[in-house]
Amino acid sequence: MHAYLLDFTNFMLRWLHVIAAVAWIGESIYFVMLDNSLRTPKAVEDREKGVFGEMWAVHGGGFYHNQKYASAPDKLPEDLHWSFWKAYTTWLTGFGLFVILYMVKPSFYLVNPDSDWAWAAGMSGWQANVVALAFLLAGWVVYNELCKRLSPDMERDGLLSIAVAVMMVVVAYLSSHIFSGRAAFLLTGAVMATAMSANVFFWIIPGQRRMVKAMKAGETPNPLDGKRGKQRSVHNTYFTLPVVLLMISNHYSFAYSHELAWVIMTLFIFAGALIRQYFVLMHAGHRRPAYPAAGAVLILVAFWMAAPASSGQATASLAPELEEVQAIVASRCVACHSREPTQPGFTAPPAGMAYDSVEQLRAHQARIKAVVASGYMPLGNMTGMTDEERAVIAAWEE
Repeated sequence: MHAYLLDFTNFMLRWLHVIAAVAWIGESIYFVMLDNSLRTPKAVEDREKGVFGEMWAVHGGGFYHNQKYASAPDKLPEDLHWSFWKAYTTWLTGFGLFVILYMVKPSFYLVNPDSDWAWAAGMSGWQANVVALAFLLAGWVVYNELCKRLSPDMERDGLLSIAVAVMMVVVAYLSSHIFSGRAAFLLTGAVMATAMSANVFFWIIPGQRRMVKAMKAGETPNPLDGKRGKQRSVHNTYFTLPVVLLMISNHYSFAYSHELAWVIMTLFIFAGALIRQYFVLMHAGHRRPAYPAAGAVLILVAFWMAAPASSGQATASLAPELEEVQAIVASRCVACHSREPTQPGFTAPPAGMAYDSVEQLRAHQARIKAVVASGYMPLGNMTGMTDEERAVIAAWEE
């Protein structure tokens, strides 16, 4: 019952996380589109009132007229719309999922026993949890300091963008060497997601509150608050596509189990940012197909890198019998991957993959070979699979 309750909580929390993320990302993308689609107001009276730009749109059978003020309108409405709870809910539910899925069993899901760094490979479960939390906190602190020091007045955003890109390469490298493959991809995405939510919490919303407070007091808002909020919002929009990809990567072991997983991860991050750049420019009236083309090239490079090595080198004399493979799977894998798992904490086979029969083994042959040969499975090698047994699985041909 305990395992079932954990699974059901995970299910509902994941649902809420997706709902909040869709709402937040959708609203964020809409406002970036709106901001980049603004045109100079045609009406003189609008320009005299401080209207910076406007956009006319049609949707859902109606017409909309959006206006943006350079600083603030003469008078604020009572029903001013704020956007922040979607961001907070997304982060809180995501962190809750991380606790349930990874921190409850860190020895299986966080620790990387094959790490080249001895201290990382030898971490205990609680140590891995502490390092993971420190990793998230450090990611935000470093990113925030880069923003404050490299572009305090929002005039050197080009240099800042380069610095943040370099930072993400370092984050990908460190996560892949400290944590297990799947956790490394997730934590890299979580570093960006934490920065996105923290941008809203520490900078965007406080700045907007100061602007509103100044207006109500009959004072002129500080223009830096608006510029800073715009800067952090722009960063958030470029983080969006990479974060979504990294969060759905947990079922694709070909990427996170590769020895150069950090390079593959970096390629995906940059590809997502390039594709997002295309849409940002498109909304401003500039179509630059070179950006998605460059993103596609990076994805193709990642595809080439992650492709499994040819198994044609295995000779027929070395190819194991199916019975031998089945015996290894039965002793090392079926405790979890069964219609009725015997491993505590599992109420159903992970990813729905059960290996109780020969037919099931054959149906999942390619995936079994990939995750076993890479060393990713069994998780934390909790069943003690030997290198010889991994070699047998790798040489398995039907």
